[in-house]
Amino acid sequence: MEIQGKSALVTGAGSGIGRAISLALANAGASVVVADVDHVGGLETVRLIQENAGNAMFIGADV
Repeated sequence: MEIQGKSALVTGAGSGIGRAISLALANAGASVVVADVDHVGGLETVRLIQENAGNAMFIGADV
């Protein structure tokens, strides 16, 4: 599946599997919306993506 240039919303992206999926999608060229109830963890995921030249933003959400 082609991921480059697509957008992805990942819930639970502040840690664990959600963070790993977010990083993998960003490494494949997707823009990632990081959603989590944990603002600190979510913003850390965004930082990790951006420091590797990826595109990401955080949304605080309790899904």
